[in-house]
Amino acid sequence: MEEGYRDRSAFIKGAKDIAKEVKRQAGKKVGRHMDRVTDEYSKRSYTRFEEEDDDDDYPVQAQDGSYYRSNSRANDDEGAHSDSTEGHDEDDEIYEGEYQGIPRNDSVEKADGQVGQSQFRDMTQYEGERRKDQEELAQQYETILQECGHGRFQWTLYFVLGLALMADGVEIFVVGFVLPSAEKDMCLSEPNKGMLGLIVYLGMMVGAFVWGGLADRIGRRQTLLISLSINSVFAFFSSFVQGYSSFLFCRLLSGVGIGGSIPIVFSYYSEFLAQEKRGEHLSWLCMFWMFGGIYAAAMAWAIIPHYGWSFQMGSAYQFHSWRVFVLVCAFPSVAAIAALTTMPESPRFFLENGKHDEAWMILKQVHDTNMRAKGYPERVFSVTTIKTVKQMDELVDMGGEATAWHKRWRIKLTNLFHQVWGNFLTVFNPEYRRITYMMMAVWFSMSFSYYGLTVWFPDMIKYLQKQEYSSRTKVFIKEKVEHMTFNFTLENQIHRNGEYFNNKFLNLKMKSMVFEDSLFEECYFEDITSSNTFFKNCTFISTLFYNTDLFKYRLINSKLINSTFLHNKEGCMLDFSDENNAYMIYFVSFLGTLAVLPGNIVSALLMDKIGRLRMLAGSSVISCVSCFFLSFGNSESAMIALLCLFGGISIASWNALDVLTVELYPSDKRTTAFGFLNALCKLAAVLGISIFQSFVGITKAVPILFASGALAVGSFLALKLPETRGQVLQ
Repeated sequence: MEEGYRDRSAFIKGAKDIAKEVKRQAGKKVGRHMDRVTDEYSKRSYTRFEEEDDDDDYPVQAQDGSYYRSNSRANDDEGAHSDSTEGHDEDDEIYEGEYQGIPRNDSVEKADGQVGQSQFRDMTQYEGERRKDQEELAQQYETILQECGHGRFQWTLYFVLGLALMADGVEIFVVGFVLPSAEKDMCLSEPNKGMLGLIVYLGMMVGAFVWGGLADRIGRRQTLLISLSINSVFAFFSSFVQGYSSFLFCRLLSGVGIGGSIPIVFSYYSEFLAQEKRGEHLSWLCMFWMFGGIYAAAMAWAIIPHYGWSFQMGSAYQFHSWRVFVLVCAFPSVAAIAALTTMPESPRFFLENGKHDEAWMILKQVHDTNMRAKGYPERVFSVTTIKTVKQMDELVDMGGEATAWHKRWRIKLTNLFHQVWGNFLTVFNPEYRRITYMMMAVWFSMSFSYYGLTVWFPDMIKYLQKQEYSSRTKVFIKEKVEHMTFNFTLENQIHRNGEYFNNKFLNLKMKSMVFEDSLFEECYFEDITSSNTFFKNCTFISTLFYNTDLFKYRLINSKLINSTFLHNKEGCMLDFSDENNAYMIYFVSFLGTLAVLPGNIVSALLMDKIGRLRMLAGSSVISCVSCFFLSFGNSESAMIALLCLFGGISIASWNALDVLTVELYPSDKRTTAFGFLNALCKLAAVLGISIFQSFVGITKAVPILFASGALAVGSFLALKLPETRGQVLQ
């Protein structure tokens, strides 16, 4: 008998057979008897196995919500060379989910429902052992990554995650590019336009916090897939919905989805990078955010001005070219989802959650992929066992099979919420509190100045354009026109106290036309397309409006006497005559995004040479100095040049800040902390944009002072942070 069970697999099979027999005989009490039967069987039939140490026996949560007793010796003895390293059937484990609070082997004889103090070790001891496991894992994991090397696998993952980061960059620019067209298509007021411009940041703020916390509990890859899917679905819907409220809602949820990309992408990629490659390649990854901005600007330039691409179904449904642009901007997110399905979960996440075999298989895949690409297919992955971290998940009674499915889901979601919230609170534990508060200050100051200035720049350019355009306005006073036909474009004119009798306005465009205190008698307007055109304090007598977009809201304090509107064009019409300004806006954004390329390259090459703190503080100081040059930007070309200069310098600060955030927090808190800081970043962006925009056309001094002061504070605090260059990933 003993000889027949010296093989571990045969022993487990025999134990399982006895367990099944007990289950048939004992029914629902199988959990209570299983340990006793298995222990007795092991004493009689498997003398080769040594008695198991109590310190290696602890409960682990299974994927189906049940709990089984995990034996960490499987990772430490010779069994790891077979089952542990080659993957095993889930049936090899004896699950005991029919009762909760599993006691230790030596306490099975105790009465039902009584749990002695000796059955569970002290939580402080658990936490200390867990911290020790994490430190050992960090060192061992770095050694394993060194053996796996850097090659085809990392570069493949680089492009996959780059698409997700590119989708984030696109999302930032979408609303800004479509706003000039959407505001006319939806008849937006100034407050509505402002809310549409800020809604994406509010959505990303919520998404960064939620998805960052979930990624530390359910996995980087799975959470990123969910967040990108939400972004893609609602970005798609937003291109078709007609009303302002529904469009605003879709863009909000689209922002919530994409909000998880930055914290998850950087954390995910860093866990496949060895120490000497981490700073450089995370900086290279930042380039995809720039590609997202370039893609959005190029697509807007190519699509939005082409109004011939639009179609409409009666007067109720209109699909203009800007909606085509919104649809096209969802492509990077969809491509990221498709590519991400081919990539594995982070092995570091698996090891932090006690899943040794899954992590080992992924690391072996990384090793084999890189070795084959380098021409060494014969090299064998030498790692046989990897340290896993002890789990401290609470045992939650799911209520058994009789419990309704919705109650079980509610319990699971409640438990997940408490786990995520508890993990977030640990970011403010004494050991991380100082770092967290300082990182909050640095992230806030950087975001406040960067987003505030980058939105203020285009608004200042638009203001300068309007000033220059207004300087060319022609003014006509007390003109009298009778029996004349206007069939040519009227643009940038002001007519005051004019009298127009029996005139015809046929098939023409009116752009930036203002008629004040004028009289129109027996006039005829037909096929009129207008933009920024108003009639103030005018009187219309016996006048007919046929097939025009001259709505009554364009007639401000005007009187209509025996006048009629026939077949008026429904809805707000797009500005067909604003193509040159549109091209300029897209071109400026394209140049501003492209200008960060040199800064990206320099930061990637120097990140591991001069360190994260020097890169962050140095770039912030130079950006602070460059803000003062804004005072000399009194022309459109000067503002464009200063925009490019500021963007090229500040990108190095962002790259260093991303790398520093990844490396300052341990793996089980990394995306939670990153997501929280990124959410704070979006809140600062909303405040910066709102404050800076209020000073457009009033003064330059206040925005420049705010931005410079915030950057100065950020660069000072950055020097107080610990340097992480040369350290293993916690």
